[in-house]
Amino acid sequence: MATLADIGVSAAINILSALIFLLAFAILRLQPLNDRVYFPKWYLKGLRNDPLESGGFVKKVVNLDWRAYIKFLNWVPDALKMPELELIDHAGLDSAVYLRIYLLGLKIFVPITFLAFTVLVPVNWTNNTLMKSGFTYSDIDKLSISNVPLRSQRFWAHIIMTYASTVWTCYVLQREYAKVAAMRLQFLASERRRPDQFTVLVRNVPPDTNESVSECVEHFFLVNHTDHYLTNQVVFNANKLAKLVKQKNNKQNWLDYYRLKYSRNQSKRPMMKTRLFGLCGNKVDAIDYQTAEVERLSKEIAEERERVKNDPKSIMPAAFVSFKTRWGAAVCAQTQQSRNPTLWLTEWAPEPRDVYWKNLAIPYVYLTIRRLIIGVAFFFLTFFFMIPITFVQTLASIEGIRKRAPFLKVIIDIPFIKSFIQGFLPGIALKIFLIVLPTILMLMSKFEGWESISALERRSASKYYIFNFVNVFLGSIIAGAAFDQLNTFIHQSANEIPKTIGVAIPIKATFFITYIMVDGWAGIAGEILRLKPLIIFHLKNFFLVKTERDREKAMDPGSLDFNTGEPQIQLYFLLGLVYAVVTPFLLPFILVFFGMAYFVFRHQIIHVYNQKYESGAAFWPDVHGRIIFALVFSQLSLLGLLSTKHSAQSAPFLIALPVLTISFHYFCKGRYEPAFTRYPLQEAKRKDTLERAKESNLNLNDYLQNAYLHPVFKGDDEDNDEDFNDKLESNDTVLVPTKRQSRGNTPAKSRMSVNSFTSFPDDIDHIH
Repeated sequence: MATLADIGVSAAINILSALIFLLAFAILRLQPLNDRVYFPKWYLKGLRNDPLESGGFVKKVVNLDWRAYIKFLNWVPDALKMPELELIDHAGLDSAVYLRIYLLGLKIFVPITFLAFTVLVPVNWTNNTLMKSGFTYSDIDKLSISNVPLRSQRFWAHIIMTYASTVWTCYVLQREYAKVAAMRLQFLASERRRPDQFTVLVRNVPPDTNESVSECVEHFFLVNHTDHYLTNQVVFNANKLAKLVKQKNNKQNWLDYYRLKYSRNQSKRPMMKTRLFGLCGNKVDAIDYQTAEVERLSKEIAEERERVKNDPKSIMPAAFVSFKTRWGAAVCAQTQQSRNPTLWLTEWAPEPRDVYWKNLAIPYVYLTIRRLIIGVAFFFLTFFFMIPITFVQTLASIEGIRKRAPFLKVIIDIPFIKSFIQGFLPGIALKIFLIVLPTILMLMSKFEGWESISALERRSASKYYIFNFVNVFLGSIIAGAAFDQLNTFIHQSANEIPKTIGVAIPIKATFFITYIMVDGWAGIAGEILRLKPLIIFHLKNFFLVKTERDREKAMDPGSLDFNTGEPQIQLYFLLGLVYAVVTPFLLPFILVFFGMAYFVFRHQIIHVYNQKYESGAAFWPDVHGRIIFALVFSQLSLLGLLSTKHSAQSAPFLIALPVLTISFHYFCKGRYEPAFTRYPLQEAKRKDTLERAKESNLNLNDYLQNAYLHPVFKGDDEDNDEDFNDKLESNDTVLVPTKRQSRGNTPAKSRMSVNSFTSFPDDIDHIH
């Protein structure tokens, strides 16, 4: 059982690690050699000059300006200088709302922490129950509800505190839900024109022997949406073609590299080996070989492209259908199209950048089967992962190690080693076990067949949250209680076991404190250091980068990992709400996490992450729902805990709380969730009217005709949606001076839309 000394050692290690990471980042970010690692977003936007292109050799590697080192911590206040409205223009609504999750944590837990330390800590501390109980405990546990005697009237303080924290949490959640819903509606109203505003995805198109899928879709919508239908793009199974295009791009990249190498030194033709990444095989002329490979793949691509277009088996019973107006698309996406509700299924199309093209080739009838298979597989994954979680919990118990490895007794009895094992090792061991989990869960979500990247991330996040709840939270409590109180379990009667478990649950707070410090303190500081991307970039730049395209790929930072980041945040909400009344000592560690994470991720979103899609904060209902679940679980766990304390008079007063909380959730679901699942026809009509008034000669057919054409049909060298991005950048954009002071040596101006997301005129007040 970790003591205050153990927690102190863990805190010292993690604080020192965090400070080292932050100091290293503050120094490394100033070096010209690392500029593309710490400011990649500005390069991808074309708004930053590479310092390596000018100056002497030393100045390209080391920043010799001593004034920069005096202000090396300026990144902290600079991260807050960009206003939220400009942040939305700069990084998108998804990124801005993601940051609000951290602010939500601070809004909820700052007042709760103050109340808990003012009211509950004195109530818990002024008892000697644990001292007389014979259980294993530490000084931290004296601050918890475990130290309150059975049948005590002091439990009324915990019940009142539970009501207060529930009311405050629900109030903050309602305000935040209303705010984010208003932000989403305003974002959609002020956003520049995008293809997904006019397009729906149609699945389960019924077969017709006399018509192709495209003709069938066209006839159906010309009849049923006569005044609004514009065009359609059928979905092809082009997965094999996409692989060939990817192979050709790789070969073309090598060919560009060898041509560049030969142009610099024409005295010798570059040579290469043909097998196993150039490590073995026959030695051949590199330019001739890569040229032949590109020509061969070009021929195969042309043949496969024709086969896909002409083979009926390659055409899926699905299509992207575009309309002349947003109003027409909204009506189609949000209504039933056929008497048979399993045919002509319509939903809003994801934006072209968000489409996960591989899954569009999966027949709709197979999706239910796939999701059933993954449901069973996920159940067994969650269940069997309890084994390593149980092993981790043995590390949290010195007694457990002594029983299983008595020869280590001499070593683990050394005070510092004991403190290290109980205060630091369990958290880091659990973190290591969870490293490979996100990849597994994302593969599961892809197998389920979700058609957009944002949907894949949201589904993967749901699985990750369930896994964290069952294994990291419940698994740690149950397994930890069994190991810590093993001797008590063996020698007590069966009717005393619930009491032991009730006492053991708050005692496990010490383990979660160590986990928060490892994952939430040192982990967040490690996030801003970007040590892994830094090393990988320099390795790629030295060994693999052959062309400018390679350099852009090497420095591409990706986007926010919503599938892992949001469930991790939700674990802290769960811990904070569960232990707020049980063990308030945990709450300050949660506050440090939320505060530090907000600074770090605001900096990363401004300078690093390049969000590849925009869902308009469609994930917020999931965020709200998981916090409600954590709140209800905290109420039920406290009710169970009080029952073990024989507090029969006070415990029933908690029964109403879960009912009221769930009722509040359904109120918010009915009031605000439609803003995230539907598009109001009134808003669509207003935006259409404004657009027709401003651009009376707008040709939407040219704009939408190829918006949802599979990228492999747009050209041999295209493996992304560059055409779509070009449309976005060229549509109603101007250069304006930036308000931003946090870009350091970024010389260029900020590129923002005329239709900038600038205000919330009446929406926020109206939505309450």
